[in-house]
Amino acid sequence: MTALHQSRQHTLTPRADALTRTASFPRLRYMGSKYRLTPHLASIFEEVGGGRALDAFSGSGVVSYLLKAQGFQVTSNDFLDFPAAITSATVVNQSARLSDDDVQTIIGPSADDRHFISTTFDGLYFDAEDRAFLDSAWSHIDRLAGAKRDLAISALVLSAARKQPRGVFTFTDSTRYADGRRDLCLTMRQHFVERTAEYNATVFDDGQAHTAVVGDIADLDGSGYDLVYLDPPYAPQSDDADYMKRYHFLQGLAVYWRGQEIMAATKTKKIKKKFTPFAYKRTIVDALARTFDQFADAGTIVMSYSSNAVPDAETIVSLLKRVKPAVAVYPIDHTYTFGTHSAATRRSVSEYLFVAR
Repeated sequence: MTALHQSRQHTLTPRADALTRTASFPRLRYMGSKYRLTPHLASIFEEVGGGRALDAFSGSGVVSYLLKAQGFQVTSNDFLDFPAAITSATVVNQSARLSDDDVQTIIGPSADDRHFISTTFDGLYFDAEDRAFLDSAWSHIDRLAGAKRDLAISALVLSAARKQPRGVFTFTDSTRYADGRRDLCLTMRQHFVERTAEYNATVFDDGQAHTAVVGDIADLDGSGYDLVYLDPPYAPQSDDADYMKRYHFLQGLAVYWRGQEIMAATKTKKIKKKFTPFAYKRTIVDALARTFDQFADAGTIVMSYSSNAVPDAETIVSLLKRVKPAVAVYPIDHTYTFGTHSAATRRSVSEYLFVAR
């Protein structure tokens, strides 16, 4: 460890305490989410130590929250808007919560006559009552600012994700997965009340200034971090790792589709995707190489990757050794569940944790 990074060492929160706090973080069904790996990550983060940490692909927000809970000063980044709303609400936010009056206003009568969601997604995903509620909720969210707005958006996004079978928006016939689960039986309004309580419970003040960014990782300043955590999309052997295709509705909902281009001819009314080189096997190696170069001056790079993705572990180690002299690989047996219905496919893979310093 260099003198620069030694100077930033400070006392972290005991790992057990951080994990206890993180265990209650609201669960968003999200491709590649790291909820189950937080104990392994917490051990590595504690051993690495330091002060400033970057979560460069924040996704569900759980790793950014873990880092805050452990005592790091966190910068959280994602190229989609709804992950940034979640980390703004739970990591950047130190004290604001939605009050009972705030919630009652949001679930009450609409403040205007907007009907974008009701009209655009007529017959898709949710019934008329739930779609109307999403429009109505946004009529009030538009009058909020700061952390309260972020909390309300986070709760709305999680409500939609929980209500949609499997949590993805690649299919339109939700009835085929209607299996009686409580999440599918609750109305969107009921979900919002419960999800707000969950996000309110995450808020705590650690006295540090955290940052949430919506942007391309390539645009981030790579210097000044003691710890850089990378959890890029796992480029599969076939198909792609296109998050916009799977979560376009959540992306649109987080910004009320402002600035988003809906592909009207598509059956799912998906948003035109943002290209990311991490999602495709033909571009992933170069993308990883450039990213490692970008963070060569960081204290330690920690990266998650899957054994059933491209490239293989040996290739990743060789790329990391171009910028860091010591690279350790920790394989962790992990079972991914594709869907939450009774017939969901489960696949055992190794989740690799690479630690380069």
